[in-house]
Amino acid sequence: MSNPVLNEKRFTATAEELEPGWAAPGRTATATVPPPPTADRGTATMSANGTFAKTFLLWLLLVVGGAFGWSQVKVEPVGTTSVPGWIFIPLFVALGFAMACIFAPRTARFTAPLYAIAEGVVLGAVSRVYEQEWSGIVLQAVLATLAVFVVCLALYVSGAVKVTNKFIFVVIAATAGIFLLYFASFLLSVFGVDLTFWNEPSALGIGISVVICFVAALNLFVDFEMIRRMIVAGAPKGMEWFGAFGITVTIVWLYLEVLRLLSKLRS
Repeated sequence: MSNPVLNEKRFTATAEELEPGWAAPGRTATATVPPPPTADRGTATMSANGTFAKTFLLWLLLVVGGAFGWSQVKVEPVGTTSVPGWIFIPLFVALGFAMACIFAPRTARFTAPLYAIAEGVVLGAVSRVYEQEWSGIVLQAVLATLAVFVVCLALYVSGAVKVTNKFIFVVIAATAGIFLLYFASFLLSVFGVDLTFWNEPSALGIGISVVICFVAALNLFVDFEMIRRMIVAGAPKGMEWFGAFGITVTIVWLYLEVLRLLSKLRS
């Protein structure tokens, strides 16, 4: 699947399941894009500006959590790093809040910030390890990720990239294939088999990383389109947190893959 948060099925279910005041009126079962709410509803609805403001707030929380995670990684005199054993706790905490946000979108205003802080701790620790091995790589990865985000947003807003249902289907299929590779690699590693061909700094390994980064970037277009559909459907104001959370999930994935790609190139 593409971003597990921002998918059309999830949004359709959300709009239908939320209590009065959260769902857009005038929806029909056959409408591809539901009509916006009537003017006399008097209920604040989701907006693009509000969604991106909350997105940047989540990114700020990522940085705050990241600073803490970074500080917890100890650098030994010989140049090696020591990651605290409890780092898996915020990882599972972040996963828990992410699941809560996905399956209970009304909680996004609470679960999304908590996810960002917990995920930031993990990202900070991971980034510190990479930085110790390749000086300056974290700044490069951050700038590259932000550049990709800005370019994708500009291409989407300008209409240079049209996000059709076919486009979404292709991105979903490609992302599903990547996560299948992730799962297979993890499963085989449990039995002592290491899929080194896509982790090594070889031409094949670098090529696979480039493809994964490209697919992650395409997910941003899907995120933007799904947010637009939510806005057109008249989603409630609180769903801005849900949309911001979805973009943040994609950005985290993209950053980690850019970090991996740069490490291969510098190796």
